[in-house]
Amino acid sequence: MDIMGVDIGTSSCKAIVFNPTGEILGSSYKELVITYPRPNWAEQEPEQVWHSALEVMSAAVAASHSKDIGVISISVQGDAVIPLNKQGQSLRPALLGMDYRSYGQAEAIANLIGGERLFQITGMRSHPMNSLTKIMWVKENEPEVYAGTWKFATYADFFLLRLCGVAAIDYSMASRTMAFDLKECSWSATVLKAVDIDPILFSEAVPSSTIVGRILPQVADRIGVSPKVIVAAGSHDQTCAALGAGIIEENLALDSHGTAEVISTTFSRPLLNESMYNGFYPCYYHVVPGMFFTFALNHTAGIVMQWYRDQFAAVEAEEAKAQERNAYDHIIAKTPSGPSPVMMLPHFHGSGTPSCDRWSRGAVAGLSLSTTRHDLAKAIMESQVYEMKINLETMAEAGLGIHSLRCVGGAAQSSAWLQLKADITGCSVATLRTREAACLGAALLAGTAAGIYNTLQEAVGVTVGLDKEYWPDPRMQEKYQELFELYRELYPALQSFHARLVQLNEKWGR
Repeated sequence: MDIMGVDIGTSSCKAIVFNPTGEILGSSYKELVITYPRPNWAEQEPEQVWHSALEVMSAAVAASHSKDIGVISISVQGDAVIPLNKQGQSLRPALLGMDYRSYGQAEAIANLIGGERLFQITGMRSHPMNSLTKIMWVKENEPEVYAGTWKFATYADFFLLRLCGVAAIDYSMASRTMAFDLKECSWSATVLKAVDIDPILFSEAVPSSTIVGRILPQVADRIGVSPKVIVAAGSHDQTCAALGAGIIEENLALDSHGTAEVISTTFSRPLLNESMYNGFYPCYYHVVPGMFFTFALNHTAGIVMQWYRDQFAAVEAEEAKAQERNAYDHIIAKTPSGPSPVMMLPHFHGSGTPSCDRWSRGAVAGLSLSTTRHDLAKAIMESQVYEMKINLETMAEAGLGIHSLRCVGGAAQSSAWLQLKADITGCSVATLRTREAACLGAALLAGTAAGIYNTLQEAVGVTVGLDKEYWPDPRMQEKYQELFELYRELYPALQSFHARLVQLNEKWGR
């Protein structure tokens, strides 16, 4: 029996058909549209996402030539909210995770319940990213939408409803909403009563890899599979990707480095201590029974290198195009072999964890008349890894010792960047044979639900393998440790300055 894993990201969707050993038989990809109606708002049309997903599923099935696809599961972006009516139709565009309009609601619920108490109940620190704050915003600002809502869905339950007609959400996604009691494993009566939201507005929560139903005949016909195909509950894209990378035991972490960079890891008991709270690290359910999950976030990772490419590297981009080479590879090849003589703070859109300072901004220190644009490119690369090291050390203080990284995403294509990560963090760094970790993770959930694998551990053992490994160079590690100690001083030195600068710019409307 073959398996389909579908990944519904924020900016793209992908479907892959795998055989039971994890070999890719067919795949398809499509970009998704995001709209930004106002500052701090980010929306998406769920119907367009659904039809795009149907296209990629159909194309992946056709490319695979498989006549034996027996089960499907999904990996989805986190924290989006979609109000649905009783017919399962969206009543407004989805409010995406990156939509921060609900700052006021996040402050209100923290004041109502207490920020630390809320974290102890839900494992989530109050933040406008979280789904519940968005639901509160809809209730307060769009009462007609709220009154007509049958379910407030994430993309997880939206897709399960569309695929098989059942409103169900997996534990990983439910526990990301800030409305789920982590210890009771159910919708929190305490939290929902405080904000006067009826638990009936949420879908039934089930473990990942639960068989939810069979695919609806009209959907089966549209994508070219049998109406006997089983649909299994999937999970949040970070937990799916972690499963697809074999992150199912402690002391390992997945480094997913694309537009943003996410360092995610798992642990065997809920961690709700002060270091987790102060570091803005969530605590929620992993897909592996009995395991929990968290991640660190740098949301301006690859996008800063894109900024550099567009603003400073027109020559390299043209040279790469002429050589039919990736522009980033060409840029990296021009950087100094050792540490850059300048240092960058990469907070171009505020900082990620562990400070989550929305006022912080980017900066370059140490410029001189001998500084080249190649020095700046290397400083960008180094800054991303310094941010990673700060998070790894902070996570260690919370009880999460990480010694080995498995890397996916665009930066995982660069051996220079992977070696740099090993040299600065002191961790071993490895790439994976199958780098489409989120789709593979969804497929492993599906395959386990269908009985192809007895356990998720068995599924990982059969399908997940390492490709290349990188180890710290002691000489470079010593140099970078000295520089890292200096880097630690950069954000605190500029924290107050940036806050005042941003507030002046906002005052003047720029």
